[in-house]
Amino acid sequence: MVGELIAERYELEELVGTGGMSSVYRAHDRMLERDVALKVLHQEFTADTDYVERFRREARSVARLSHPNIVTVIDRGEQDGRQYIVFEYVKGENLKTLVERVGPLPEEEAVRLALQIARALGFAHESGLVHRDVKPQNVLLNGDGQAKVTDFGIARSLDVGGLTQTGTVMGTSDYIAPEQARGSQADAQSDIYSLGAVLYELLTGEVPFPGDNFVAVAMRHINEPPPSVLERRPDVSPRLDAVIRQAMAKEPRDRFGSMDELCAELSACLSPDTGASGAQTMVVPRRRSQQDRPTVGPLILLLGGLAVLAAILAGIFAFTDPGGQLSGLVGNSKKTTAATAGPVKFTAASAYDPDGDNSEHDDRAREAIDGNPATAWNTEHYNGGLNKQGVGLVVGLGAAKKLSKLVVRSDTPGFTARIESGSSPNGGFKPITSSQEVGFNTTFSLDGDAAQYYVVWITDLGSNSSVEINEVKGS
Repeated sequence: MVGELIAERYELEELVGTGGMSSVYRAHDRMLERDVALKVLHQEFTADTDYVERFRREARSVARLSHPNIVTVIDRGEQDGRQYIVFEYVKGENLKTLVERVGPLPEEEAVRLALQIARALGFAHESGLVHRDVKPQNVLLNGDGQAKVTDFGIARSLDVGGLTQTGTVMGTSDYIAPEQARGSQADAQSDIYSLGAVLYELLTGEVPFPGDNFVAVAMRHINEPPPSVLERRPDVSPRLDAVIRQAMAKEPRDRFGSMDELCAELSACLSPDTGASGAQTMVVPRRRSQQDRPTVGPLILLLGGLAVLAAILAGIFAFTDPGGQLSGLVGNSKKTTAATAGPVKFTAASAYDPDGDNSEHDDRAREAIDGNPATAWNTEHYNGGLNKQGVGLVVGLGAAKKLSKLVVRSDTPGFTARIESGSSPNGGFKPITSSQEVGFNTTFSLDGDAAQYYVVWITDLGSNSSVEINEVKGS
């Protein structure tokens, strides 16, 4: 089919993948002068109404999912009896190929990729769709390392019966949830299990339950407890190992309650307080034996001694400071420390789109200041670039305050932004930093006067069609 022209528009240039139901080609869209991915249903299935309907359903399902980590559907149609779907073309490899090429990934990289996948799947679940075939082969990486979930070919509605009902096993055995392997109906919990298996492979370079055939592997998923990553990678943090084992719990009720919960725990594994490197771990105190416990007599003597010491100090203060000036000074010092310690808390957030329609997912703006890295504000999708001076996210304080830095966290790195400030959320901002490329965590050093409102002003999307800001923190 290479060289064939589909719909008088899409010229097939290269076969990039093939599966049980379809083949995927890199094609050139003559109308918009860009590369696209074109999936074609295999000829032998064109007369099977079930396969044709499943193929069409994939296009309808994914077309309503607009998310930075989900491959976008552009078009669908039929030519000479063959069904096809047109997707955005992601120039890069899939996760399976990456692991086969480089081996186990660094812990932080694996967690960041899993977090992007989890957010994509969580968005699909919120839209009423479960993937049912989560595996590294179905996660593409663009040039910036951004994960893109694809192949919703066997996805089904969470609340409407699909073509495959109870008793039919769907999915790939290496990552299949126990309930799927038994032929039971899959739901969001099944995707959580499969993502746990994917994360295990990213960290160890191997699938959790290898086997010679589908049935052997499926039975291991049903019967054997999830393996510990620590047995293969002692350097991985115990907290992350616990996350994977909970995600891969045999019973769905024992897994995370939702993808949002899984995202929150993965984000915690990345936070400086816990450390993805495992430098700081949770320590469970040893239960004291009878010999370890202090006797009551020495404890009473210790408490009595402390009481006497407190009385002596009180007498000294009363004798040397009859006016109470020293105690007042100490009290004021404590209050001052409490008032100035820690980062500032933003109390308001809104989108800023002066060159557009003054609206840019305003309802999600507060998700960038809610303290939860699993939630995010995102721009609209701009397939041809911004085509305007910029678009931004405004965060506000209760009163004007001079900040020294602003930290922007994003799961769509590679875009360019600067920080501006002003006295109103509606405009009149002036730059207080130079423009710089934003990564996963980017610190902007601020050089400006006290202000009540600060805007992350995005001027270039980079290779992204949409930019996501998960958290903005200031100090």
